[in-house]
Amino acid sequence: MEREKMDAALKEHVIPVLRSLGFKGSVPHFRRNTGQQIDLLTFQFDRYGGAFVVEVAVCPIEGITTHWGKQIPPTKVAAANVHPNKRVRLGAPRGEDHWFRYDDKGDSATRFADTAREVLPHLSIQAPEHWARGLL
Repeated sequence: MEREKMDAALKEHVIPVLRSLGFKGSVPHFRRNTGQQIDLLTFQFDRYGGAFVVEVAVCPIEGITTHWGKQIPPTKVAAANVHPNKRVRLGAPRGEDHWFRYDDKGDSATRFADTAREVLPHLSIQAPEHWARGLL
C-alpha cells in the first residue's frame, strides 16, 4: 500500500519534470536519447519498503554490452546496467549512498508528496551535471 502511494506521489511531482526534460519511460526506468548519448534515470525501491534511491547514468546511443557479452538495446537499458563507477545516486556525493526515505516521516498525510519533492532539486543540479559529463 505504501509503495503505491509513493509511486502516485512520484507520478504527480517528479514524472512531469522528467517529461519536461525529454525523458520517456515509466517507473522505475526513464531514458532520454540526446543523439550523442542516452541519459538514464532509475528509481530503485528498498525491498523492505520505506525508501528508494534515484540513480542516473549515461550510455552510448546503441545501448551497452555487459562484461559477460549480453547486448542491452537502447530501448531497454537502465541505469542499473551501467557499471557502478559510472552512475550516481542523487542526493549523495559521488560514489556514496543516499536513500529518499518516506518511512521516517511519521503518519503525515503529506509524507509521500514531501519525499517525492525532495528529488526535484537534484533533477535541476546534480543529475544534469552527471549527464553533461557524458561518456567519460
